[in-house]
Amino acid sequence: TDDFEIDEYGVLKKYTGSDSHVIIPEGVVSIGYMAFFGCGDFLTQVIIPDSVTSIGDNAFWGCGNLISITIPNSVTEIGDNAFWGCVNLINITIPNSVTEIGEGAFLYCLGLRSITIPDSITEIEDNLFSHCTSLTDIKLPSSMTYIGLQAFWKCTSLKSITIPDGVTEIGWGAFDECESLTSVFIPESVIKIGNQAFASCPNLIIYGK
Repeated sequence: TDDFEIDEYGVLKKYTGSDSHVIIPEGVVSIGYMAFFGCGDFLTQVIIPDSVTSIGDNAFWGCGNLISITIPNSVTEIGDNAFWGCVNLINITIPNSVTEIGEGAFLYCLGLRSITIPDSITEIEDNLFSHCTSLTDIKLPSSMTYIGLQAFWKCTSLKSITIPDGVTEIGWGAFDECESLTSVFIPESVIKIGNQAFASCPNLIIYGK
């Protein structure tokens, strides 16, 4: 555990090692702010123990070689910009225990192709998947009520999406510049669509009841 700076509250403050495969020690309850910042050149895999309940803001910011991360069912919160710029992260499963995913958590995850969002999530926060240019497959859960500002901005590989019944608002620029988007179904529950929500989507047909 010499490579881990862990405070008295069980927060992993900083990883100081240089291993490509990292197993976070049991007993850590939170991955702190920018804990893995600066690990972009070597970090490829992280295993998180089931003692962890939160992944902090910017925790894996700029970990450009991170390919695989296991998030256990104990995690309830993923912070703002937690995986910002993890350009080689291809797919990720969010467990049902997670109730909050912060703004920009997967911003600039250029290699992300698919992601599973559980029913425990009710809001897609602002910029959550912005510039995920490889994202082709995403299923929004039936629990969804809000899609934030620029949530899917420049998801240039996304071809279709169904907005679940129960969503009431689609934010400004939510799907702006999703140039491959050909079909969107919008349910009756939607009462507000922000400006430029579907701007620069030249092939898009919008369906609704």
